This record gives sequence, C-alpha cells and structure tokens, in this order.
Amino acid sequence: MKKAEKIYEGKGKILYATDDPDLLIQYFKDDTTCFNAAKRGVIEKKGIMNNKISAKIFEYLETMGVSTHYVQLVNEREMLIRKAEMLPLEIVVRNRAAGSLCRNLGVPEGLALECSILEYCLKNDRLNDPLVNNDHIRALKIASEKDMEAIKELALLINHLLTKFFLRLNVELIDFKLEFGQCKGKLLLADEISPDTCRLWEVGTGARLDKDRFRQDLGHIEEAYQEVLSRVSR
Repeated sequence: MKKAEKIYEGKGKILYATDDPDLLIQYFKDDTTCFNAAKRGVIEKKGIMNNKISAKIFEYLETMGVSTHYVQLVNEREMLIRKAEMLPLEIVVRNRAAGSLCRNLGVPEGLALECSILEYCLKNDRLNDPLVNNDHIRALKIASEKDMEAIKELALLINHLLTKFFLRLNVELIDFKLEFGQCKGKLLLADEISPDTCRLWEVGTGARLDKDRFRQDLGHIEEAYQEVLSRVSR
C-alpha cells in the first residue's frame, strides 16, 4: 500500500490518500488539545498508544458485529482505514456524570445515571461543537432520519459492548465520543476510540486513565495511556 498526499489534518490525526481510492492512512499525532483547542500540549508517544488502543478496540467491535472503518495497522503510528464520508456529528454516550454534563447541569461528578444519555454535537470547532437535537438534525439536513435511527442503535450497542470490555480490565467506561461515516451506502464507526475520546476510571481507586489527566493537570499522563494500552493488549 503506497502512501500518497495529505488530504486532511485535524488536531490529533492526519489522513493520507493511498494508491487505492477506497483506502486511506490515518496517522496519530502526539499533539493534544482540549476545551476546543483552548489548551494545547504534547503527550509523548500518545499517537503510538492511541493507534494501538484504537486498533484493538476496533478489532474487538468487528468481532461483535459492529462495522468500522478500520482495516489493519500499518506501523506504530498509522492504520489503514476505509474511506468514508463523515457525518458532521459527534455522538457522546454518558454512563456517569462528568465533564460538561456537570458544568452545564450542576450535577456532581461521578453521579450514576438512571440510564445512559446520548448527546449529539455539531462537529464545528468555530461554534464550539454545539449540542443539537433530532429536530435540528432533521430540519437542517445534517443527517437522514434513517442514519440517526441506526446511529442511536449502534451507539447503545457499542456502549453495551465496551462497558463489558473495559470492566473485564477493571476499568469503568464513564463516557465516550463516537463518529460515523458513510462508505458505499453503509454506516461505519470511524475516527478513534482511545483515552482521548473516552473517560476511563479504574474500578476501586477511581484513578483517571484518560485525557482528563491533561485537562485537569493531574500529571502522569503518559503512564495512564500506557496502562490502558497494557490492559487492552492482554
């Protein structure tokens, strides 16, 4: 597989074309941002760890019947992915209260929710990724009703699968972000699943094993990411 020109660069990843028009190479950077890039930094070897963690999780989800854009690892920092037309939405699944849910609604961090919450955010950094509901999505033609029905079903399924997956590793999945794309008429889970996109708390200790260590200046960031990689690689 030949790597060609760069076609997109985001805050955490770069996409490259290949000699196959249906496949791309996704490169994971060490650059780190939060609060819509208001805070920036570098986490050493984060790209390597997130690439490997995402690959393990995508492989697991594929075995459980969830279609993803993942094809295979290329090297430590790159994976081969299917080219997909991304929906401009971020889907956040919440199992406990944390982050913006606490800030916006005044609920205590760690509150166990009566049911999992699905939030939809318009993927637009200039607008700070605003929350939208199904009426916004339908009225503004952001995504079709068919896609939204499928996304809700898939998000809840992925939450069920990953909650069990992480609990086996003595980790609780607090919340996480998903992105989806269309590939030849099929909806695929895309982007990444890693400590950058999940809140992961160690069962028993409550130790944060995710990007909150960077957001909240908790230190030992690289060690937390490495711990997640070690556990998913068992």
